[in-house]
Amino acid sequence: MNRKALFIIALSGLIVCLPGCKESDPQAHTDYVDPFIGTGGHGHTYPGAALPFGMVQLSPDNGTSGWDWCSGYHISDSIIAGFSHLHLSGTGIGDLADISVLPVNEKVVPDTAKGGQEFMRSYWSQFSHHTEQAEPGYYNVYLDKPQVWVELTTSLRTGFHRYVFKDPVQPAIVFDLGFQINWDHPVDTYIEIGNDGLITGYRRSSGWAADQIVYFAARFDVSFSGVNLIRQGVSINGSSGQGMGIIGVFMFDTDIDTVQLKVGLSTANIEGAIRSLEEEIPHWEFNTVRNMALDTWEEQLRRVSVQGGSEDQKIIFYTAMYHALLAPALYSDMDGAYTGPDKTIHQISGFRRYTVFSLWDTFRAAHPLFTLILPEEVPGLIHSMMSFYRESGLLPVWELHGNETNTMIGYHSIPVMADAILKGFDGFDIEEAFDAMKKSARQNTRGLDDYKDLGFVPADKENESVSKALEYAYDDWCIAAVAKKLGHQADYDEFIQRAGFYKNHFDPRTQFMRGKLASGEWRTPFDPLYSRHRLDDYTEGNAWQYTWFVPHDVEGLIQLFGGREAFITKLDSLFTLKEQVRGDQSSPDISGLIGQYAHGNEPSHHIAYLYNYAGQPWKTQAMVRKILNEMYRNDYDGLSGNEDCGQMSAWYILSAMGLYPVNPAEGIYTFGSPLFDAVTINTGQSFKIMALNNNAQNMYIQRATLNGEDLSRCYITHEEILAGGLLQFEMGAEPNTTLWTAPESAPPSMTK
Repeated sequence: MNRKALFIIALSGLIVCLPGCKESDPQAHTDYVDPFIGTGGHGHTYPGAALPFGMVQLSPDNGTSGWDWCSGYHISDSIIAGFSHLHLSGTGIGDLADISVLPVNEKVVPDTAKGGQEFMRSYWSQFSHHTEQAEPGYYNVYLDKPQVWVELTTSLRTGFHRYVFKDPVQPAIVFDLGFQINWDHPVDTYIEIGNDGLITGYRRSSGWAADQIVYFAARFDVSFSGVNLIRQGVSINGSSGQGMGIIGVFMFDTDIDTVQLKVGLSTANIEGAIRSLEEEIPHWEFNTVRNMALDTWEEQLRRVSVQGGSEDQKIIFYTAMYHALLAPALYSDMDGAYTGPDKTIHQISGFRRYTVFSLWDTFRAAHPLFTLILPEEVPGLIHSMMSFYRESGLLPVWELHGNETNTMIGYHSIPVMADAILKGFDGFDIEEAFDAMKKSARQNTRGLDDYKDLGFVPADKENESVSKALEYAYDDWCIAAVAKKLGHQADYDEFIQRAGFYKNHFDPRTQFMRGKLASGEWRTPFDPLYSRHRLDDYTEGNAWQYTWFVPHDVEGLIQLFGGREAFITKLDSLFTLKEQVRGDQSSPDISGLIGQYAHGNEPSHHIAYLYNYAGQPWKTQAMVRKILNEMYRNDYDGLSGNEDCGQMSAWYILSAMGLYPVNPAEGIYTFGSPLFDAVTINTGQSFKIMALNNNAQNMYIQRATLNGEDLSRCYITHEEILAGGLLQFEMGAEPNTTLWTAPESAPPSMTK
């Protein structure tokens, strides 16, 4: 299932190649990207056109509501309702799909009997996946009903459409500002047609983002012969219309078979959208924009080069890089303007404002990956979080287009910011950032008041109490680490104490992290296999999966278990228990099971690497290789869970290199089992990772050297990678049970 960039379609026995289709350089990294990976199963990805961290995600929508349509699209569907300009990649909640455009080839007749927007369903079209193609920055499909070839590409803030009508009867392009998916619904929309054919407007909506607005400006490359503006199923007179779901129908003469359309976006105002439209793509050369998008992706993907491995592994790897760079998304206009969480227009300079911060997911591996392969973007990401802080009063938890959704738990802006500070990134006010971190941690919401007073989160007062306490403790370690770097001793003492509060949830009798009542008693009954989504002691998991979340103090956790032997026995059990979760309302996110390990959800992502801390690194090597091979596939259903804005892919990228940041803010990458013969990180000083004698059987590290010197530890530092050089692994078919077994070979922990 490797869909190449060449748009060759078998239709009615004929082979058709749309204008602009071309043979790609077989060596191009983009040739290994398949945007359809993750569009099946529960991956929740979209196949449409986008640029790295771009504002526009121009992609098809099926018009189906449901969890597996959080991106607007699922490979199981056969209907296209339109092509909208904003999408989320791999989230567990659906929103956006703003400014939907659909070509039709018949008269659009308003119908008040179908509830305003419902009449548009009769114009949606069937399609076949055999006539659908995608490459980075480009998407195309054939719509059966209007008999229209559709091509989409994009710049950062402007979507570019090309529609080719096979047999024009009554060609028209419909702007459906009322189109919605899942939780989202429009509350105010506006469209206006200028005398020169310029189309402008906005869509304000409420959903996961409680108050989201996007402005647009659009032009066709040919004149339309008529316009019909529709509100609640009724045509309205004039050149403008406002309401909850305005529809604009733009009709063309029957001798026109090709229509091109550009749609510029802004999060601030219509003027910004016009600027996006006119300055980013000032011409009508569709193929030029398509090729520029492909070149942009090639430039980013070349930051990491791999050698060896199978074709499937290369496709999975570079598709993972592609997915990892789709979010965060650009939020500021060309002049730096954007709408803040305080609903006022702000303007920044010197950096770009970003949005879509899925921090509960991405703090674990995606943001550490950015510090390696996109270091120039890191200060802008921190600036974006700090802008949100100044405009809302707190750092973002899960920020979506200027809205705090407060989705998930913890305050995970903090590890992202701590990681940047501890790795030496600058260009932002570090003391101000530190104050913002402390403010998040000193709130009295979400169980934090009791956490600070009691040293744990009471299960009889707060849902997800265990998960919240463990994640607070980790974030507090991050604050302590920054306090130490800045020389703030009192702050360090406060937060290093809080970083140890995880111990108060550990039950030595059952050897699990458990819910504790305000009285200090353990909550009963207790079943470590039980999960009730958001309504018990664990977040999207159970006790088996959450007991291991102490990334800052694995040695301390080992001691709670009674030492290395007991710790390893318990860890072995995690991977060998029956793959089951008890509870009639368990979280659907608990997926990708190996025993009780759940790779389809983020709390498990570091667990396979914990053997390195307990003196049996060969077990990490075997399990990481198993996860790499079994939980990622070159297929529609190629992800074991939600992509989650790049985190699922970032795990693969780093693990395929042979590295992983168990403590994401520590600047340390512990070793797994490298998948490729060689991987080169091409940012700054070139750093190469080689695996000698590597193959499917030789998954075990026999020896490791850094620049020719033997490594007596199973990790490498961020500074060593930045310095450039060669990390070399010698691989074998049998575990080396004498390598890195000593306590001093393990990565550092808070306890030692």
